[in-house]
Amino acid sequence: MSPLTDLRVAVITVSDRSSAGARDDATGPVLADRLAEAGASVTRSLVPDAVVDIRHAISGAIAAGARVVVTTGGTGIGPRDVTPEATEPLLLRPLPGIPELLRQRDAHLSPSVALSRGIAGVTAGTPGALIINLPGSVRAVESALLVLPDLLAHAVAQLDGEDH
Repeated sequence: MSPLTDLRVAVITVSDRSSAGARDDATGPVLADRLAEAGASVTRSLVPDAVVDIRHAISGAIAAGARVVVTTGGTGIGPRDVTPEATEPLLLRPLPGIPELLRQRDAHLSPSVALSRGIAGVTAGTPGALIINLPGSVRAVESALLVLPDLLAHAVAQLDGEDH
């Protein structure tokens, strides 16, 4: 059985240029395809770098039944990089270990990994949903995908009260 069998996952790409049709979404399809290959039921959406749009997309995905929301993009230090600010108010319990792990995995490749501000955590409600912000870099997303399927399966099992 795949680690994410039947898990409902929403992938949200945050990009002004991609949402305006000026650039292809390079990371959303990679995330969606690989998580689906791991057994997840995946939905995708694309929003501009705006707090209200990002927060609305995340909240909407959770209201529609997503147990995991993975965002890609908007985690840097540019003026329009606001994904962490949009995500933070939705989190009841931060999980700093997830972004720490993901940054650590790629630190040897580039010191600019230290500029990623992505966050992760669990929302309120029963049973709660997991939100993870990833950078908009294909390399960072591919690296994250090496650990995300098992990590997501374990986290959701814990949210559902299973033993760890």
